[in-house]
Amino acid sequence: MTGVWQCQGVTRPAAPAVAVRQRSLRELNLAVVLGRIAAAPRPPSRAAVAAATGLTRATVSAVVDDLVAGRLVGESEPAPRTGAGRPARGLVLAGDGPAGLGLEVNVDYLAACVVDLAGEIRHHTVRRADLRPVSPADTLARLVGLAAAARVDAERQGLTLAGAALAVPGLVDAAGLVRLAPNLGWRDVPVPELLAAHPPLVEPVPGIPALVVENEANLAALGELHADPDGPVSFLHVSGEVGIGAGIVLDGALFRGVRGWSGEIGHIPVQPEGRPCRCGGRGCLERYAGQEAILAAAGLDRADLPADTAATRLADLAAADHPATRAALAEAGQALGVAVAGVVNLLDLDTVVLGGGYALLTPWLRPPVLAEVSRRVLTAGWSPVTVRSSALGPEAAVVGAAGSVVRRIVADPVGWLNRTG
Repeated sequence: MTGVWQCQGVTRPAAPAVAVRQRSLRELNLAVVLGRIAAAPRPPSRAAVAAATGLTRATVSAVVDDLVAGRLVGESEPAPRTGAGRPARGLVLAGDGPAGLGLEVNVDYLAACVVDLAGEIRHHTVRRADLRPVSPADTLARLVGLAAAARVDAERQGLTLAGAALAVPGLVDAAGLVRLAPNLGWRDVPVPELLAAHPPLVEPVPGIPALVVENEANLAALGELHADPDGPVSFLHVSGEVGIGAGIVLDGALFRGVRGWSGEIGHIPVQPEGRPCRCGGRGCLERYAGQEAILAAAGLDRADLPADTAATRLADLAAADHPATRAALAEAGQALGVAVAGVVNLLDLDTVVLGGGYALLTPWLRPPVLAEVSRRVLTAGWSPVTVRSSALGPEAAVVGAAGSVVRRIVADPVGWLNRTG
């Protein structure tokens, strides 16, 4: 009989099975306690964690000791107490342990970001350049340079990068292969393989992927979801750059679709026989509401904006009542509203978040978007749709990428603790 041993007629589990169960129970308790500390609106005491989780105080105390020793949890100073007894110290996620490295490749910039376990942004760098004429290998080599600088800065602050996530504006499969990024001109680019030719981005941590490659709009939506604990749990996050992508969040989870390629709102046709698109179609949304389309309609040239972002320049001109810019944003907002209304009708969402470059342009895009949504969404008469700016603004994708790493640690801290001994 496999896995058991017998003594005096009693069948008992073999010792290895007991060890496995004990290890599994420890792993579960670590995740439960750390998750409770992370989710608490204010630093809970050990007794409060025990009450909330149903674990004994002795168990919670032992687990917390492990988490503190592993630099995952810290203790805050106790609040003043007027009653009898000694005030308890609160438990908080540590800001001097593991951190996540977020990276982003977009059409006209590269970005790197470090977020600590407590969710604080500890490093953020953007390098602007038109990457369309640059090969994927050279683009990723430049990105490695940004990542190396981020790692040096993180280590200077006492942090250890525990994993990396890369946001790319295109269709990405589960292995990290970028199947198609039309605005970059990328097709079937093996990102992990190309990055493997360089020094590792992070130190390996058991159970934590060294690199995850994901669609930038998906990571932006996840960043938005976790930026406001009291925010909506179902929404459409639209990222407006040169291209336009969307992340769909339903009941607190990212909706990926069968192949993980959901949210390609930029290639929804708003004029079926309209302008040709880089994707091969015609009349796609991004040909009317992408940043380059808005710049052209406003009479501006991206080449004239070497030190500034397109969105910032457009926002400045719109705020100054520049007629052509106002008209261009109104036209873009109308086209965006048509596409958004279709998604809202299909998925029954009540919140639309404008992110990426759109975050800065929300004051001028929101009215025409709302007008189209009100006119086209079936439920708009009795259940209005909210259209608002992203809480994370243009940094949502790279911050969301870094945040996805630390959330993995919170959900399963054992790998990090085993690494640190």
